[in-house]
Amino acid sequence: MALHFSSACLCSLSQMRGQKMRAVAGESSVTFNSEEDKVKLGGSDLKVTKLGIGAWSWGDTSYWNNFEWDDKKLKAAKTAFDASIDCGITFIDTAEVYGSRFSFGAINSETLLGRFIKERKEKDPEVEVAVATKFAALPWRLGRQSVLAALKDSLARMELSSVDLYQLHWPGIWGNEGYIDGLGDAVEQGLVKAVGVSNYSEKRLRDAYEQLKRRGIPLASNQVNYSLIYRLPEQNGVKAACDELGVTLIAYSPIAQGALTGKYTPENPPTGPRGQIYTPEFLTKLQPLINRIKEIGESYNKTSTQVVLNWLIAQENVVPIPGAKNAEQAKEFGGALGWRLTQQEIDQLRSLASELKPVTGFPVEKF
Repeated sequence: MALHFSSACLCSLSQMRGQKMRAVAGESSVTFNSEEDKVKLGGSDLKVTKLGIGAWSWGDTSYWNNFEWDDKKLKAAKTAFDASIDCGITFIDTAEVYGSRFSFGAINSETLLGRFIKERKEKDPEVEVAVATKFAALPWRLGRQSVLAALKDSLARMELSSVDLYQLHWPGIWGNEGYIDGLGDAVEQGLVKAVGVSNYSEKRLRDAYEQLKRRGIPLASNQVNYSLIYRLPEQNGVKAACDELGVTLIAYSPIAQGALTGKYTPENPPTGPRGQIYTPEFLTKLQPLINRIKEIGESYNKTSTQVVLNWLIAQENVVPIPGAKNAEQAKEFGGALGWRLTQQEIDQLRSLASELKPVTGFPVEKF
């Protein structure tokens, strides 16, 4: 039988440092506290919460926010950050290109995250945030020094002396060995606690793992597109390789950019670029799965969002990082923790999802 806590309960747990809470259902019980709800990233010493928050939308005007950024959206992003911390979700993922001028954004997501952390620490000096950011493998960036230079720029924007996880955002057209060397240098110089990659194929993943291993540095993670309706990592060998090598799979777009929440229908598809992926035709075919997700959620007093996030966590060695644009979303994500779907429910959702044609992913996954 699955055990679950309400999201409100989860939020209160973050304020109970060192204390334990016991929940009993039938003959099963769990002990839950902040440390036990963290996992190590790969073979590194870095521990993060079982679920993180993605900050892609913060400051972005090229894909999210209907191409607009104003004080209202800024305040919403700040409340998303604070609500996440309040709920005990302290792993935040950003990137140098999110919200940047290079991507036609309004303000860099890293700048906002650094500001939010600084303001939070003024109120709570003991708060600890695990920050992950990413290096953009742009064609004109060559060699290990380009990685270190970009990392130092990111640190300057966030006003931090180091970050917890530094990742290569996507494989470069060339120069990838130099980029991996740069990650190793960053670890040895104390600028990062752990390093990872993103959008790496099985072969690239294994190559990066071996290159870092020769220096005694573990590859902590591979961040890829992974959700109930986008299971390419299972099909292309990436998930199996991560499990074999002890590399944590960080799942971006875990709720399929909102398509799995039940928010969108054939009559009400998403706007902007997402509307080109989640079309009325696709959403029509998606409805049987959406209906079953909702039914399962109702049996646990959970939302559809919480169900699909829990499905990913149940795959083991997976840390989902849904994007939070406001406090309500962040609080809802917290309700995905502290309980588990049954194996029958996990298999049933996979079976229903398998009947759908896969959605489009990020092209660099196939490099």
